[in-house]
Amino acid sequence: MNKRIIVATHNQGKLEEIRTLLLPLSIAVVGAKELSLPQPDEPYPTFIENALNKARHVAQLTKMPALADDSGLCVEVLMGAPGIISARFAGEEHSDDKNNHQLLNILKDELHRKAHFICCMVLVRYDLDPDPIISIGKWYGEIAFEYAGENGFGYDPLFYIPSLNKTAAQLSVEEKNQVSHRALALRGIILALKEDNFFKD
Repeated sequence: MNKRIIVATHNQGKLEEIRTLLLPLSIAVVGAKELSLPQPDEPYPTFIENALNKARHVAQLTKMPALADDSGLCVEVLMGAPGIISARFAGEEHSDDKNNHQLLNILKDELHRKAHFICCMVLVRYDLDPDPIISIGKWYGEIAFEYAGENGFGYDPLFYIPSLNKTAAQLSVEEKNQVSHRALALRGIILALKEDNFFKD
């Protein structure tokens, strides 16, 4: 049977992380951008609602199982910001570099820098699936005072993990896939895929 999941993202970094982690299950992972699908809206105030909305949207368009995540960086002293607007934190003309610069500016005189990444991941069989598979992963750390590392994307150069004495951007792909919020969330999805016999013959 053809095992294929459409991933509701236009973010190549996210797509490659998910593709690598699903490789052992022999599941073909296709990104929404590869199918020229429009980027779904993120109109809701919570990660879980946005992830579910994106998964249903892509499943409706493709008539295929769809996986979506909504992820973000939550900084304790900022009451969880940037949160659901993590990708657009710097405003209209946002980019990874501008978002990171904005965060450093806001926290420049702040010593309390605890933060966590969160990933809410949703898998639906079809658009109106009443029983979606939902998994949440969190990765705890701190916001560094300056950029470090060349790997990853997003806020990785600023996300410092004290136990590893590295930022996320200083980790190899293999290291990151052991500990990241997305890896943790996807492990829950993989477990459910196996237990649920998701791809039934």
